[in-house]
Amino acid sequence: MLKKQTNRIKRHKKVRAKIKGTADIPRLCVFRSASHIYAQLIDDEKGKTLASTSDMEIKKGDKISRAGEVGKEIAKRGQEKKIEKVVFDRGGYKYHGRVKALSESARKGGLKF
Repeated sequence: MLKKQTNRIKRHKKVRAKIKGTADIPRLCVFRSASHIYAQLIDDEKGKTLASTSDMEIKKGDKISRAGEVGKEIAKRGQEKKIEKVVFDRGGYKYHGRVKALSESARKGGLKF
C-alpha cells in the first residue's frame, strides 16, 4: 500500500513540474480517496485556493455519479468567480473512472481545459 501511494506522489510531482495555475487560468486539482473525491481551483502564483468542493454533501448515487456531481459543482463555482479556462491536474491518478467522470462533467459545466 505504501509503495502504491509513493508511486502516485512521484507521478503527481512530474505533472506539477510541467503545469502551473495562474489567477486567469487556475489549476483544477483532483484528490481521490477510497470513499470520497475532492476538487480545487488553485492559483499557484499566490498559493491560494479559489474554489473547492467535494462529494461530502452528496449522499445519493455511486462513487462515479457523485464524482460527476462534484465536476458540475466545481464548474459552477468557477463560473461564479468568472473562471472559464483551467489546466487539469489529475493528481497522479489514471484518467478513468471517477477522475474521468469529474473532468467530463466539469467540461459540460462550462470549464475549458
